[in-house]
Amino acid sequence: MTEFSADQVVWTSRVSDHFGPVVELRDDAGAVSYYSVEKEFDVAGSSYAVLRQEDGSSEEPEIFKIVTTADGTLELITIDDDEEWENVSELYDELTFPE
Repeated sequence: MTEFSADQVVWTSRVSDHFGPVVELRDDAGAVSYYSVEKEFDVAGSSYAVLRQEDGSSEEPEIFKIVTTADGTLELITIDDDEEWENVSELYDELTFPE
């Protein structure tokens, strides 16, 4: 996978438009966590959402990949590919904290 650059970013609001400003996510054990939507963007043909836990238990936001299922439902999934996660994370840092 190639690195992403800030000039490739298209800001979006699909998750906020679909779920609202706060998203409810369940982990594999069924525990519910609430996240506020900070940013959403498309880059290189993929979509991502930057979310922050509502309870303040983590200072760092979490980045999820946005996918659309065959029936048109939006889902937020964990980025399992280490290289993709690193590229998206670095891009978000670049966009958030420009030099």
